Amino acid sequence: MAKLVKTEEENMLADMARGFLDGAAPVSKLRQMRDDGVTHDPALWKEMAEMGWAGVLVPEDAGGSDMGFAAANVIAEEMGKTLAVSPFISTAVIAATALRQVSGARAREALGRIASGEATYALAVDEGIKFDPDATQMEAKADGNGFRLNGRKQFVVDGALADRLLVLARTEDGLTLFDIPSDRAGVERTKSNMIDARDSARIEFTDVEATGDDVLGQVDQAMTVLKPAIEAGQAALAAELTGLAAGAFDMTVGYLKERKQFGVEIGRFQALQHRAAHLWCETEVTASAILHAGRKLDEDPENAGLAVSLAKARATATAKLAVIEGVQMHGGIGMTDAYDMGFYMKRARVGAEWLGDYSYHAERVAAARGF
Repeated sequence: MAKLVKTEEENMLADMARGFLDGAAPVSKLRQMRDDGVTHDPALWKEMAEMGWAGVLVPEDAGGSDMGFAAANVIAEEMGKTLAVSPFISTAVIAATALRQVSGARAREALGRIASGEATYALAVDEGIKFDPDATQMEAKADGNGFRLNGRKQFVVDGALADRLLVLARTEDGLTLFDIPSDRAGVERTKSNMIDARDSARIEFTDVEATGDDVLGQVDQAMTVLKPAIEAGQAALAAELTGLAAGAFDMTVGYLKERKQFGVEIGRFQALQHRAAHLWCETEVTASAILHAGRKLDEDPENAGLAVSLAKARATATAKLAVIEGVQMHGGIGMTDAYDMGFYMKRARVGAEWLGDYSYHAERVAAARGF
């Protein structure tokens, strides 16, 4: 099969995103945020919203740019190259996609607030050590015309900064998705900085009141709304990991061209050339999988699951290879905090676990192929 390539419009979007991120959110900015103990830059998110990124999946009649999933992946990939810190995947991709599945003035208003950068969201799904929405045990017990939520969520990425939470809970006959403000009575958030210097949260829900209006979609039918949102998030995360791999590769090649041993640039050593060539090939193939996943989500979302899982599995493996090779080819200095490769390694580790690890997605691909 011929390699998938970006369209002219996608290349223009990538160039524009790269130009902005290189100036506004380079890796040095992440380092500074890490040193200052900061995990969110509201001013940067406002700039992204002004460029239409926050509304990339929001319909135009709700104030968005509605560029589509493939475009969202292009933006996420460029973010991965500089390790930009923002609630883009949680808010502009996952929450916006979930809200798009629902009609009504409330959802429309929420989409408008996402597009303008006024609202940020976090997805509260994980309860165990691995991603498994079907195993949700958090209880949403009927209480009059509403519900009472009790339980705990962990590894809620962007959970400490988000204005609102998409919460998956078990109701009488299935799973239900709730859209609630993060400061509602009974919601207790414990911030936990992740190894990649971003935030996540462990969230306790104690008799949290949820009205019928807080239900996103239909009671007991959460996956009708949540499945498309999760798949969109997985594809964007895979794109970010692919961008991360490309960023780590560029850094490694740059070092190979500069570092001399015995008076010769180490990039002239054939063994290192072979390893760099192999990594480049893996990155290119994975980039094709990302493009395919984005276009499948745009053109045939009901049947995009296989393409998305293939993209996430490949991106996870490629990012891991890129950072390991990067550290090794930098030699001992690759393990020091003075060099940025460590930031790429840490982000790759977090991205590997969020929204399903390699095994989770590889098993889905194998099952779909009848293995």
